[in-house]
Amino acid sequence: MEIKNLILKKLKEKGEVRSSEIVKSTGYSRAYINRFFKELCEEGTLMLIGKANKAKYIPADEKLVKKEIKSVKKVHKLLNNLNLSEDDIFRNIKKNSGITDDLKKNVSNILEYAFTEILNNAIEHSISEKIEIIIERRKDNVVFIIRDWGVGIFNNIMLKKNLKSEMEVIQDLIKGKQTTAQEQHSGKGIFFTSKAGDILTIQSSRKKLIFNNLIDDIFISDIKNTKGTKVIFSISLKSTRDLKKIFSKYTDTNYKFSKTEIDIKLYEEGINYVSRSQARRVLANLEEFKTIVFDFKDVDTVGQAFADEIFRVWKIKYPDINVIWRNANENVLFMINRALIRE
Repeated sequence: MEIKNLILKKLKEKGEVRSSEIVKSTGYSRAYINRFFKELCEEGTLMLIGKANKAKYIPADEKLVKKEIKSVKKVHKLLNNLNLSEDDIFRNIKKNSGITDDLKKNVSNILEYAFTEILNNAIEHSISEKIEIIIERRKDNVVFIIRDWGVGIFNNIMLKKNLKSEMEVIQDLIKGKQTTAQEQHSGKGIFFTSKAGDILTIQSSRKKLIFNNLIDDIFISDIKNTKGTKVIFSISLKSTRDLKKIFSKYTDTNYKFSKTEIDIKLYEEGINYVSRSQARRVLANLEEFKTIVFDFKDVDTVGQAFADEIFRVWKIKYPDINVIWRNANENVLFMINRALIRE
């Protein structure tokens, strides 16, 4: 009883109390002290808010509890990857923090979509025993990090699709519809997530892939070998992006994923784009789409064979597919027009 009275005294003085304070005052072990906190919680006197070193007890008052929950702007969890549900985890975060409070509807929709898609990938494909989640609402944006220590996204796709390198995996990943479990996924999750936020970073093995929508560009860099996969996503609190519009841009009237954009600069392998084999690598699996946009930004020139394979040979093979190009400079446009004339 003496310890309970000490807890309640501290609570009255400060409006909150931590078990570490009582341990320090009494000299008893944390396990012993926590028994009294547990009893007070069961009696309906106290309420535990937060976890680990941020855990504290406040009076079990509904208004105070709601206020404390709203003040939680960062959640950090290390989960055992067993029977996890990404939807349940996100709902729990919404319920027990203020991270999603008063978010604009479009931002809230994008955050939930991106978080659950990326977490689902980690749960179902990583083969990792643990998954780490960090989600934080900052002054200007919301950021989440999802980390696993499994097979790694690039290695997983490379092995299951029999690709030769991480670069080939990244090239396929950016197209969309690239999945190792076709019966469960369409492969669109990462594609749409990469279009929805401000910045999406995927780090795995020896590569870092960055989708930066603030400047409408994609970057790939070499990194130290990373076990598993680390994904970082951010979106501004003031973002005007709309998930429905993003879906509409890349789907047809039946809501099927039918359009993709190809950044030609990501297919460079130490030389210019000159050969038919390079073009075929770019074209791999694109027959599934109805509209394809080839982006030649930062590409100085292409070879005749490269342009001919894409804009004449492949177009003859798939006449119903709409092929569009943009950001082509004078040199590139010359080769494209030459291929079209031959058509």
